Amino acid sequence: MHIAMIAGEYPPRWGGIGSVVYHLAGHLASFGHQVTIITRSHEGRAPIQSSVKVVEVPWLKLPMKFTRSYAKHALRVLKKLHKIEPFDVIHVHLPLASFTAKEFQYMEQNIAPVCSSLHGSWLGEKQGVIRAAKAGESATWRNPNDLAIRLTAKWYSKYEKAGLLNSSISIANSKATLQEFAEWYAPGQEFNADVVLWGCDHKVFRPANIDDEEEQLAHESIRHKYRCDDEKALSHDTGTDTPMLLAVGRLVARKGYMTLLRAMPQILAENPAAKLVIIGRGHMKKKLLKEAQKLAISDSIFIESGMSFDDLAQHFRSADLVIYPSYYEGQGLIPLEAMSSSTPVITVDMAPLTEMVDEKVGGLFKMGDSRDLASQVSKLLSDSESRESMAKLGRKLVLSRYTYEHNANDFLEIYQSIINKARQ
Repeated sequence: MHIAMIAGEYPPRWGGIGSVVYHLAGHLASFGHQVTIITRSHEGRAPIQSSVKVVEVPWLKLPMKFTRSYAKHALRVLKKLHKIEPFDVIHVHLPLASFTAKEFQYMEQNIAPVCSSLHGSWLGEKQGVIRAAKAGESATWRNPNDLAIRLTAKWYSKYEKAGLLNSSISIANSKATLQEFAEWYAPGQEFNADVVLWGCDHKVFRPANIDDEEEQLAHESIRHKYRCDDEKALSHDTGTDTPMLLAVGRLVARKGYMTLLRAMPQILAENPAAKLVIIGRGHMKKKLLKEAQKLAISDSIFIESGMSFDDLAQHFRSADLVIYPSYYEGQGLIPLEAMSSSTPVITVDMAPLTEMVDEKVGGLFKMGDSRDLASQVSKLLSDSESRESMAKLGRKLVLSRYTYEHNANDFLEIYQSIINKARQ
C-alpha cells in the first residue's frame, strides 16, 4: 500500500501532530507499506526512516494563514507524485492543512480515498485561549498565535468542516473532539467518523531501570541538578522528602502554567523541599519567571527551554509526579507519556483528559483552580503507596491500549475499509 500523509508538522517539528505522524509512518513502513509524507519546509533535517519518504513544500510564515498556503502547495505536489507512483490512500492531518470542500472532492475522485485525522478543532482552541485569558494566564495579544486563533478560528473552521463532510472517513483523537466536530460543524448531517486515541512511544517513555548503571547516573544527575536529591529520591523511593514535579508542553497561555505556579505556595507549605521543573519552548518564560519571583517561589522553580527525546524521557522517569493543567486539548499526549514512564499524572477533570486518566492512574482537579490543584498534588505526595499502584496501573494501561503499534493496526484497517469501498 502506498500511503500519502499530509501533515503540517513533522520532525524536527516535534509537536503533537509531528510526533504521532513520525511514529505512525515508521510503524506502517515496518509492516511493509510505503509512506510519503508531504510537510512544511524546515531548516532542520527530517529523521530518516526506511520506506518513509519526506517531501517538503513552501508555506506562508504567518499564524493561521500558513495552513492554507501549505495545503495549496501540498496538493500540487500530491498530484505530481501520484502520476509517478500512484497513492492508494491519503491521510490528511487536520487542522494544520486547510483544504476546501472542492479540493477534498478532487482528491477523492482523482487520486485516492481520504482519511482525515481530527487533532482537535480551531473553535476548541479558541475556547481554550479565552478560558486561559479569563483565568489570568496571559493576555491574548501577547502571543501572535493566540491572537490569530481568537480572531480567525471561525473563518478557518470551514476547512475543518470541509474535511469532515468530504472525506471517506474522519478519525477523531478523542470522543470529546468528535463531539465538537459533530455539534459545531455538522449538526444533523451525516458523515462517516470514528475515534482512535493516539498512543505514545512506550519504548522511549518507559519505567526506570535501576539495574542500568548509566541510567541510574543520569537519574542522580537530574535530581542533583534540581536540588531534589535526598537518599530516597536518588534510589527512586516514593517516600522521598524532596519530590520532583514535572510539567511539559509549550509555554503558552492555554497550557495553564500560571495556574500551576499559583498552586506552588500551597504545595510548598506542605512539601517545603518540593521542586517544579517545567520543560517547553514559548513566549511565556519571562512572564512565568516573573510570576515565580512575585510568589516568592523562585528557588523552587526551574524552566528548561527544550532537550532531546532521550533526556526528556529520563526526566519523566526521574519525576515523582507529572502535572498537566491545560485549558484545551484535542487529546493530550503528555499524560500518556507520564503513565508509560510509570509516573503518576495530575490533570484537569475534563474531557478529553478524563478519557485517559482516572483516579486509578493519577489525580484530577478542577480546571483553573490552583487551590484544588495544590490539594491534589499534596494528597498524592503524602500517599506513596497509592503512587506506586498508580505507576504500575498507568504503564499497564498504556501497553494495553495506547501504543503506536495499536495505532498502526487500527489505521491499516481503516485505510483498507475505505479503499475497498472506493473500489465497489
